[in-house]
Amino acid sequence: MNITSQKQAFLDRNQLPSTYLDIANQWFFPLVKSISDNFNPNNAPKIIGINGCQGSGKSTLADYLCTIVADRLGVTTVSLSLDDFYLTKAERIDLGSTVHPLLETRGVPGTHDVQLAMDCIQSLVKGQKTVITRFDKSIDDRASFDSLETIEGKVGLIVLEGWCLGAKPEPLEQLTQPINSLEEQDDRDGIWRNYVNNAIQSDYQALFNLADELIMLQAPSFDTVFHWRLEQEQKMIKRLEKEGMDNRSGVMNEQQIRRFINYFQRVTENILSEMPSRADHLFKLGKTRQITNYSQPSAN
Repeated sequence: MNITSQKQAFLDRNQLPSTYLDIANQWFFPLVKSISDNFNPNNAPKIIGINGCQGSGKSTLADYLCTIVADRLGVTTVSLSLDDFYLTKAERIDLGSTVHPLLETRGVPGTHDVQLAMDCIQSLVKGQKTVITRFDKSIDDRASFDSLETIEGKVGLIVLEGWCLGAKPEPLEQLTQPINSLEEQDDRDGIWRNYVNNAIQSDYQALFNLADELIMLQAPSFDTVFHWRLEQEQKMIKRLEKEGMDNRSGVMNEQQIRRFINYFQRVTENILSEMPSRADHLFKLGKTRQITNYSQPSAN
């Protein structure tokens, strides 16, 4: 395979072997071709949403799509993560003290600045000068302004990925019983889970509806999340070491990860249950993240 400088940079960014491109081209290139074949420079940029639980490969797929489309068409592409639009640490501390202590921890719907995300996307669509907000998980806060990228001019493709992207709210009766130790011990009255559910039902739907197409990377079950999330954390540690970053206050150990994923269980399990039938592109994953099947449920 001819690996261009853009493709090599993609592999280096994501700490991937060159063989990844063979697998990606097998499964994802039809998406690239569809985007390319239907591209019209006079139209607004296509917006693709990617859903998948933690560690499923969302950010890698988003980067791949943006890299290959930019390489083929010579257009500006932008990869955004819902994670980059978390509320600041100070804002979440305030939310934790005024609504519920669990909201101090980033992650669930209700801990993002949805309006900031929508403003960013709409600014990119208009070709305006746009500062791309980023979140630094190693310090559990937004990255400093002077480290942010600015994009100006016509954009051909925007990819937005997030673990809860495209989520639907649960029926209220399903919120009554706690589903794990976190909910049993720290949300006995259900205030936190109802707040999260209400957030999904209201502000988040407008953001999710900006996507023209929804890709889902479907994990085999929620049980795989811990192992994938642990790998994700270890990858971040290697990146920090390579960059010479000493501040790792936001890095979690295994015990912290086990507690952390409890925050995501309810919404993730609801997504795994109801989203596959309505996704535009459904990629079923095995326990080692290998793709086992591809379908287009919404077309049926």
